Amino acid sequence: MRHLKLLALLPLGLALGGCDFVVLSPAGDVAAQQRDLVVIATVLMLLIVVPVMVATAVIAWRYRQSNTSATYTPEWDHSTQLELMIWAAPLLIIICLGAVTWMGTHLLDPYRTLGRIASDRPASPDNRPLEVDVVALDWKWLFIYPEYGVASLNELAAPVNRPLDFKITASSVMNSFYIPALAGQIYAMPGMQTRLNAVINAPGSYRGFSANYSGAGFSHMRFTFQALADADFDKWIAKAKSANSRLGRQEYLALERPSENEPVRFYAPVDEELFPAILNMCVETGKMCTSEMMAIDAKGGMGLAGIRNTLPQTYDKFAARGAVFGPEPSYITGGVCLPGDQISRMSDASIIVPAPRDATPLRGSGLARPGFALKSSTSFIFGRSSRSDS
Repeated sequence: MRHLKLLALLPLGLALGGCDFVVLSPAGDVAAQQRDLVVIATVLMLLIVVPVMVATAVIAWRYRQSNTSATYTPEWDHSTQLELMIWAAPLLIIICLGAVTWMGTHLLDPYRTLGRIASDRPASPDNRPLEVDVVALDWKWLFIYPEYGVASLNELAAPVNRPLDFKITASSVMNSFYIPALAGQIYAMPGMQTRLNAVINAPGSYRGFSANYSGAGFSHMRFTFQALADADFDKWIAKAKSANSRLGRQEYLALERPSENEPVRFYAPVDEELFPAILNMCVETGKMCTSEMMAIDAKGGMGLAGIRNTLPQTYDKFAARGAVFGPEPSYITGGVCLPGDQISRMSDASIIVPAPRDATPLRGSGLARPGFALKSSTSFIFGRSSRSDS
């Protein structure tokens, strides 16, 4: 019977034999430090978990009903020594965990420039980081190398022992850029840029993928990360440059359309302004960049007369480019609050604005303190007005 039980466990052992423990055995220094942080935190917690589990079993066995030799103290209610052990040990563990986590959070900040290449090799100012612009598309990965003027689809390459500076964004929905052997996962979001500083220390071919669900083609959103020696990386760049497939704005708009299982492709040359345009969501001709919009807002806006100037700008990009998310292209035509005397400054007679009844709440004057109900509120929108009393 004992041998049969061992045979029953054999399929489980075979299944575990196919596991990839890359998280516990990474090839990058940042991932190795993250691994050490996980191991230290786990060991510190086990210092409490294991004794509690052992004590539970010991107490249950010692004070079982059939053990008549156990001490019986029905009036017992307090032990200073036991209280110290119960509270002091977890408190010390929490302090240690807090200190380790605080140091790891700051030292392993993905935005932080690397201070070392390996545990025994500090970073050198002469070893300039390789910048890679990462774009998460539906459902593929685009990597742009601005230093070399090339780009690759679904394949990333980097030289060994050279710092890497990733600038990460997305085209439509949020994804997560993750190479377990290199470093932790970093989210890629449209209209935003995240950063990751890392280094790979061992040559090889590693797996990269999106760790955040992003639609129907998510399961195929994978790429290969090639860690190469300097000479091999130069050959990889030369191979990319020989593609003679330009990547400009129009080519990118075609590439951005949703597709699955795309083969590895290379592009050269690459438009130098392409990644900033992707980041600012203004690849299409005639579309206002988010950076321009924020600059206008920072200066107080365009004013009432400038509202109509934005009507030719496409507000929603989705259906026009064939993405599966979002409605048809639409426009923002109004919805601007007009407090007080600004209404009289409207220069376009075609826009009908009702005369304000009471614009005091719009200015903030006389409003109730936070936590108290407002007596009245008034809002004015192009073509209508509304008022509610409570």
